[in-house]
Amino acid sequence: MAKKSMIERDVKRRKLAARYENKRSALKAVMRDEDASPEDKFKAAMKLAELPRNSSPTRIRNRCLVTGRPRGYYRKLKMSRIALRDLGSTGRIPGLVKSSW
Repeated sequence: MAKKSMIERDVKRRKLAARYENKRSALKAVMRDEDASPEDKFKAAMKLAELPRNSSPTRIRNRCLVTGRPRGYYRKLKMSRIALRDLGSTGRIPGLVKSSW
């Protein structure tokens, strides 16, 4: 089980990223626009730098919903390999059968 503080920090980052998503994409669109003047691009870059760092989607870490483990994460199932194996062995994941030979 991961530390509660790390899980909560990631939840906070997800909320911030969702809140600033539209503003961040609008500023990036101005920066990418070829018709925009260099002054406008610079102003957009400065406004983008003023946004909270934790509002950037690259700071979000994929964590297991069951244990909070950050590594060995399966995106499709949103859980770690260890939690997947435990739940699969007990039969709590439909269609998943632990193989043995």
